[in-house]
Amino acid sequence: MPSTFHPGRFFISLLMLAFALSAHAEVFRWVDAQGKTHFSDVVPDEYKDVAQPVDATAPSPSAEEQRRAMDRAAREKAQAAEAPTIAAPAAASSPAPAAPSTTTSKRPPFAPSDNASCESWRRLYRESLDCFGPYRTARGATKAEAFEHCTPVAEPPERCGPNTP
Repeated sequence: MPSTFHPGRFFISLLMLAFALSAHAEVFRWVDAQGKTHFSDVVPDEYKDVAQPVDATAPSPSAEEQRRAMDRAAREKAQAAEAPTIAAPAAASSPAPAAPSTTTSKRPPFAPSDNASCESWRRLYRESLDCFGPYRTARGATKAEAFEHCTPVAEPPERCGPNTP
């Protein structure tokens, strides 16, 4: 019985071979003469004596570290549930126009107008910062969903002086 060429089987065999070869590649770390750190599976001859193999396995937290993280998360969740909510400003105390009634409630309910008092502007700015805070990532970016819940308020203008808490 003649053997026939199966492109699918050939392709899968190639992928398996490539995976097997790449899984056994060892990565090394070394510092060159200029102080730059390098990582590679190929080490130049002049650095072979100082290159160190890199452990590529991902570290996993110990049972104790996992327990501490769970305890900390539970404490932070409880603190967030107990935190007071910021009340909406009274229409009479603020010269800024009242926000039209909508089905969504953003914090703050509106951004200050150019003729808003400095006190109102600062209060709305702080409320906006407080609202956006939980939506910040570790690198300082803001998650897109924050804009569904929070109203961005610019820093108070220079006429209001320095913004102090």
